[in-house]
Amino acid sequence: MDLDTDIGELDDLLQAQYSLSPGQRRSMAQIGVLAPESGGISTDGFGEEGGEYLTSLIKGIRGPIVSRWSSILLRRVLLSKVDSPANVNPADWVAARAWQLLRMGEAEAARSLVLKVDGDNFTPRLYEVAMQAHLATADPAGICPYVPGGLRASDAPTWIMFRPICASLRGEQTAATSLLRAARRDKVATGIDYLLAEKTIGAGFDGRRAVTIKWEEVENFNNWRYGLGNATGVEPPDRLYALAGNHVQGWRVSAPMLAINSRLDAADTASALGVLSNRAMVDLYSAAYDDPDVSDDWKAQASMLRQAYTSGTSNERIQAMKALWNRSNNSLKSYSATILTARAAARIPAAEELVEDVSALLASMLSAGLDRNAARWGKIVEDGSDGWALLAVGAPENTVAVDYGALDDFGDQDETDGQLRSKLLLAAVAGLGRADTEAVADFASDLELDLNRSSRWTKAIQSASRRGQVGTVAVLAAVGMQGRNWRDMSPLHLFHVTQTLTRVGLEAEARMIAAEALSRT
Repeated sequence: MDLDTDIGELDDLLQAQYSLSPGQRRSMAQIGVLAPESGGISTDGFGEEGGEYLTSLIKGIRGPIVSRWSSILLRRVLLSKVDSPANVNPADWVAARAWQLLRMGEAEAARSLVLKVDGDNFTPRLYEVAMQAHLATADPAGICPYVPGGLRASDAPTWIMFRPICASLRGEQTAATSLLRAARRDKVATGIDYLLAEKTIGAGFDGRRAVTIKWEEVENFNNWRYGLGNATGVEPPDRLYALAGNHVQGWRVSAPMLAINSRLDAADTASALGVLSNRAMVDLYSAAYDDPDVSDDWKAQASMLRQAYTSGTSNERIQAMKALWNRSNNSLKSYSATILTARAAARIPAAEELVEDVSALLASMLSAGLDRNAARWGKIVEDGSDGWALLAVGAPENTVAVDYGALDDFGDQDETDGQLRSKLLLAAVAGLGRADTEAVADFASDLELDLNRSSRWTKAIQSASRRGQVGTVAVLAAVGMQGRNWRDMSPLHLFHVTQTLTRVGLEAEARMIAAEALSRT
């Protein structure tokens, strides 16, 4: 059977079975998921910036973002319903935003954004991103409406292999078999990739195919293997996940078809990335507590979390939290545990006798944005202590005094290389405007830190903030906060991030980024 002929014959079958009148088609002038009242930025959040510049900024986020809170802010901005900029096709603008969301581990968010564009407005790039977004959410059926257009836009093997898959999902098993044979003959896909396609076809209506998937000899991870494997109940093994970037753990933790054990294995990374909130983590652990199939280790941790929330005395609850905080020497898992216990920490009443644990409790609260709960400890913390520093940058108001003496005391206790924590603290209090000019200048002199240096990036983010471009500032903040960990973070960048976010009305986000900087260094 000629493959080109088969594709043509199936076009009508795979096209959506409805059409929209011109009046019902969605506008390309503004595209997004979140309105301002639901957490998005204003429609003019990128001002008059050109599309080529904005897409280049987004593409400039090539590495991981060190700050969880910066990632959370960037997700909101990329999902916001905003004016489509000039000098770029609106569909390509959506594709750039959705692709970055995928790289951040936000598979569901990426797919929801792609779905805001009508199929007849797709570009080759948006077809490509749509494919990846649906694979990342293990949703092969969702790709089917795009297959005809995808094949016209690209000769990628994935589109060809989706012909028989989609025919099967529509109950057209004869056509599916013919197309699959043609793909095998032409070696469009081979090995595990071909077998996963065949297994997906077997999952279609009246599929009647029994395909065994063996991962033992598979050496590489790709989105096809992730998406079709999870969609058909044959999840890739942990050794293949280990070959993938951390963003895949964000996809994994959000996949409802996976066992809770698997999702828990991904939860630490996903929460540190900002994909998983405190509430979502607690819900996941609560489900694990009641699931008979969950491993004993996860059961024990779920039980410990329950104690952190429900044990009788403050000390008993803090001991349970400490057991979770100290469950691993891995810094990522340790930080994830602080997010997990945030609301348990917020329920501890401020008391002098708990002063030794105050910095850890505050770090936990602020990891989930519980700043008002944290502020209750303002009269308990000692000037110059870790707890004082967290409140100096994280509290919603000037809860503690920030003067040269307290800054100097903090610096005297700082044992990080190059006094990095002191430099980050100075950058944050200066950016947030929480210390007077003289105190900032004196402490900067002690640390030999020059906050007046400039670069192309500092000029760009300052210029965008002066124009009130919330979206541009948030994207530039993410550009400036790339790195493997907080040791890669420049204090100068933190100063400009906190200052510009505050200027455009995102002071709360600036404070949480600053508190995170101190908690994670």
